[in-house]
Amino acid sequence: MQLNRASLVDETVSALRAGIAAGRWAVGGRIPPEPALADLLKVSRGTVREAVRVLAAAGLLEVRQGSGTYVRSQADGTGMVQRLGLASLKERLEVRCMLESEAARLAAPRCNPADIAELTGLLEARDAARPADFVERDLAFHRRLVALSGNSALEALYEWFSASVAETIAETRKPWMPEPDRPQHDAIVTALAAHDADGAVAAVKIMIAPLLARLTRALEDSSETEN
Repeated sequence: MQLNRASLVDETVSALRAGIAAGRWAVGGRIPPEPALADLLKVSRGTVREAVRVLAAAGLLEVRQGSGTYVRSQADGTGMVQRLGLASLKERLEVRCMLESEAARLAAPRCNPADIAELTGLLEARDAARPADFVERDLAFHRRLVALSGNSALEALYEWFSASVAETIAETRKPWMPEPDRPQHDAIVTALAAHDADGAVAAVKIMIAPLLARLTRALEDSSETEN
């Protein structure tokens, strides 16, 4: 059985975490470059990149531009990761909505034309993505939205949470889930371009609301079936 994108990222995170815990790569030392890790773990470079971001957000790795990725610590918030893994998809989507809507509120007064052009370009890349690359391309847009908030703590939290965000995106590709379309994403960009903080928050919530509604109905249907 072929694993989906989110599962591959989780498996890669676990493999890298195990290597760090076992001392395969010493604290302060540099881990192998992305292509070498992809070959070692038999996954794509994009999957390695996502896993490194997760571990960097957890405090295990540090990415130094132009130098490489280094082991920062052997200790991380494993307990929190385990608790997050037990949360339902609906609960994780609710957290995603909170993070992205707050990021949109903060980004609205800060966005300049270059930022808007970049977001639009990311949406165009999303539209052109092959099915295997869609989650990564969609996540790139949302990650950039959060970065434009100008809040480094929020950005770090979102990076830590990004594996769960990727999973919620992957779920929207399933036939029974309503996938957020391009106009819904464009509405966020339009509000940001107008420096409309309230409009940007509303656009994020409107995009995610159908997903939450569908999951709520699924939970209700399951409960009725059990009764």
